[in-house]
Amino acid sequence: MSKRDYYEVLGLSKGASADEIKKAYRTKVKELHPDRNSDNPNAEAQFKEVGEAYDVLKDGDKKAAYDRYGHAAFEGGMGGGGRGPGGMGGQGDFGSAFSDIFDDLFGNMGGGRAGGQNRAQRGNDLRYNLRVTLEEAYAGLAKTITVPTSVGCGSCNGTGAEGGSEPQTCPTCSGMGKVRAQQGFFTVERTCPTCNGMGQTIKDPCHTCHGAGRVEKEKSLSVNIPAGVETGTRIRLAGEGEAGMRGGPTGDLYIFIEVRDHELFEREGNHLFCRVPVSMTTAAMGGDIEVPTIDGGRSRVKIPAGSQSGRQMRLRAKGMPALRGGGPGDMFIEMAVETPVNLTTRQKELLREFEELSAENNPQSSSFFKSVKSFWESMKG
Repeated sequence: MSKRDYYEVLGLSKGASADEIKKAYRTKVKELHPDRNSDNPNAEAQFKEVGEAYDVLKDGDKKAAYDRYGHAAFEGGMGGGGRGPGGMGGQGDFGSAFSDIFDDLFGNMGGGRAGGQNRAQRGNDLRYNLRVTLEEAYAGLAKTITVPTSVGCGSCNGTGAEGGSEPQTCPTCSGMGKVRAQQGFFTVERTCPTCNGMGQTIKDPCHTCHGAGRVEKEKSLSVNIPAGVETGTRIRLAGEGEAGMRGGPTGDLYIFIEVRDHELFEREGNHLFCRVPVSMTTAAMGGDIEVPTIDGGRSRVKIPAGSQSGRQMRLRAKGMPALRGGGPGDMFIEMAVETPVNLTTRQKELLREFEELSAENNPQSSSFFKSVKSFWESMKG
């Protein structure tokens, strides 16, 4: 099978500039990398083909020969001794070509080449779960918490080395923290086994932190919880996480809020709901009731005559404050008409008499039973 034109492989036209060639190569490598195309059995071959094309076209002399003679420039002793582009038996100097852009594609995964001279590592972020009451969420509060964390070692000032000595550059990885090995046309990068990725070794470790540059300790912090927080609210305290390794920057502390359930109120966003029992007589004749509010106060609510269970009444601005500005929510009173229990004989007599006199005062019952009667008659028909 004849080889495809190298310009076609990279999706370019003949005469493309060096920048265009490099840009096209990066795009194709990202697109065809075998690790990202596990479902494509041809991905590895296409990936290799792209590397071979780039190895030729990135080199001015090879490109000029290819532009003039095509693939024949590297066959039959021309420019490569019959060994293909770059003298690698047809494979091209793929490891070298791929290495040219390896850091562009994967340099941020584990550090790449960058930063090899300073292997101080940022400390981990910490999470603290804080439970508060609904009243505390309403008013806000200042709370002191104790967090188990890591702090910089005072004995070595965070360097990890004893007696003020300095860590030395790792001789195995030359301070990169990574070592590379060629496997076929892949360049494999892994953590340096000598320094465990730190890029430095310590000849005389600190006796307090054993070379880590930090020690375990509990830390007390004062936290301001703003009014209006709800379950899931996250508060970030910059620089209050774990100390970095060997003088690296400190991580952050994230406080996750959980608001406890309340025995009287239910919360939906900034609104509060309170289910209030109302006597049967008050619901029938109307009247006033007192209800609690989340700030510890009381509000008087007028019950309209003939109210039914489930009816809601709104108390404006009696809900929760808005966390990020805006007015407070509302409080909704939901009526639960209460049926009396443990009646005396006299009470039962009065209720029976009331029932006989109030047949026409129950519109919902009258309408329902008319519908039932109609339903039964239609079933008989």
